[in-house]
Amino acid sequence: MTLHDEVGLPAGSSVLPDIHGRSVEIEDMDWNEELQAFTYECPCGDLFQISMEELEAGEEIAHCPSCSLYVRVIYDPEDFSQKASLPGPEPILVA
Repeated sequence: MTLHDEVGLPAGSSVLPDIHGRSVEIEDMDWNEELQAFTYECPCGDLFQISMEELEAGEEIAHCPSCSLYVRVIYDPEDFSQKASLPGPEPILVA
């Protein structure tokens, strides 16, 4: 369940307030192979986490599993859409 679900907002909605005043660019996050998620250090010492599946679904909130903090992740949803990950036709070489 995402924070959007908890407050009754659609995924990707920008209506959710940034309560903790923190937004993080996806480029500033690290990919964690073990967690299979993008991570960013939380003030509590743990890591904010958001998975590839959540990004593909349009989620923009990364939660910390150890405390109540979260951050808004700034990214281009088109970069993580399932359409973008589908293979396209092979290019044809013309001589």
